[in-house]
Amino acid sequence: MATMDTHITERRHIPDRRASNTGATAKRMNAVDWIAMVLLIIGGINWGLVGLFDVDLVATLFGDMSPLSRIIYVIVGLSALYSIYTSMKMSSRRP
Repeated sequence: MATMDTHITERRHIPDRRASNTGATAKRMNAVDWIAMVLLIIGGINWGLVGLFDVDLVATLFGDMSPLSRIIYVIVGLSALYSIYTSMKMSSRRP
């Protein structure tokens, strides 16, 4: 007489699709992505300091609206625009 409950070793193994990365298109970050992320972190910390303590770290280190501080502000802004572009590109991918 056969039973409905088979032994644990006789059951088929069905891999969990969430555990594998075969369906997703995982992309490693390149150097430009890392630089943009670091600049955004620096910009975020600077804005946090401005909001909490009224201290502009870039202006403190490089002078208030000196050419070097303006270049830093522009580079951080460009990294934010690049990150917007990257996030739009990532969101438009279909799995």
